Amino acid sequence: MGLEKTTLEIIAPTVDEAIARGIAQLGISRDAVDVDILDSGSKGLFGLGGRQARVRLVLKAQAEAENVPAASLKPTTAQSVDETPADEDNILRVSRETVKKMLEKMKVFARVTAHYAEPEEPGEDKQVMVDINGDDLSILIGRRTETLNALQYIASLIVSKKLEKWIPLVIDIQGYRSRRTRALQQLARRMAEQAIHTGKRQTLEPMPANERRIIHMELSSNTEVVTESTGDEPNRKVTIVPIK
Repeated sequence: MGLEKTTLEIIAPTVDEAIARGIAQLGISRDAVDVDILDSGSKGLFGLGGRQARVRLVLKAQAEAENVPAASLKPTTAQSVDETPADEDNILRVSRETVKKMLEKMKVFARVTAHYAEPEEPGEDKQVMVDINGDDLSILIGRRTETLNALQYIASLIVSKKLEKWIPLVIDIQGYRSRRTRALQQLARRMAEQAIHTGKRQTLEPMPANERRIIHMELSSNTEVVTESTGDEPNRKVTIVPIK
């Protein structure tokens, strides 16, 4: 089904510390990831000139994803609730119930709803949007949205397995993604103006693929700049280049 794995690369003094840092950032348990040791590091002679360890954590794409331990994502409180619209079809129902059950395993109290969103580009399928609302749910977002992306990835695996086809599922928490989208669009326009005014390239901070796409889309109709992605994950960046 062409599913993309959630990955995170970490650099630390030792392999064990790198793994611990990565697990803490993703908010998952150790058995929910596979670990690739990219560089075991070295201490160097007399402690000088050493090299830090580098590891890649890969979220397991298990067929039994529904049985991911409750500790795989950090819990908050109580259990989730949902709303069932009269016109909800099977895809929306399965998506909503899947996310609700995941939150229940995590002991998260939240309201879960699902609806369709128009595709971002012509010819694409409609996206299934699952909204989670409640009190103090910031823990579900995580640093640079790693926890939210992991939650979305696991839910997508489960829903797609149940419906036997790929479902473009997007999870939003208390409108975070829509606020982030607006902020990125404003950033794109501001940095494009700066690139045009100075005649110099403007390189943005590292962003995940979905956020880089927002920048590219926002400036796609701007005839005075072009955008390009450079670098390697997870530090890939968008550069805005003025057209001379």
